[in-house]
Amino acid sequence: MKEIKAYVHRTRVADVIAALKATPSWNAAEPGRLHNLSLYVVKGSLVPLSDIERRYSVELGDEIVEEYKLELHCADDQVSEFVQVISAAARTGQPNAGWVYVVDLVTAQPIH
Repeated sequence: MKEIKAYVHRTRVADVIAALKATPSWNAAEPGRLHNLSLYVVKGSLVPLSDIERRYSVELGDEIVEEYKLELHCADDQVSEFVQVISAAARTGQPNAGWVYVVDLVTAQPIH
């Protein structure tokens, strides 16, 4: 099992979620094909898309951009599809438009 972490601009997050939910892997009806998608608003250092995105953090003493962190848990064979979909949907056309990380999960236990 894997965890995909992605940092994307707030203007792209709705498109990323819609694109993920439209994939065959998301809709696979096989038992055990469950996904846990979590979203967090975070302050990061992505390149701002416009002056509207620029913020200055007094606590950090630096410019920040409000972005979203997505965490998605999935089966190993679904990683490639999900990473491709996230990268395509989060694309802004600018360098450093976000990041996608894939991490091995040692264990995942549902709570019943």
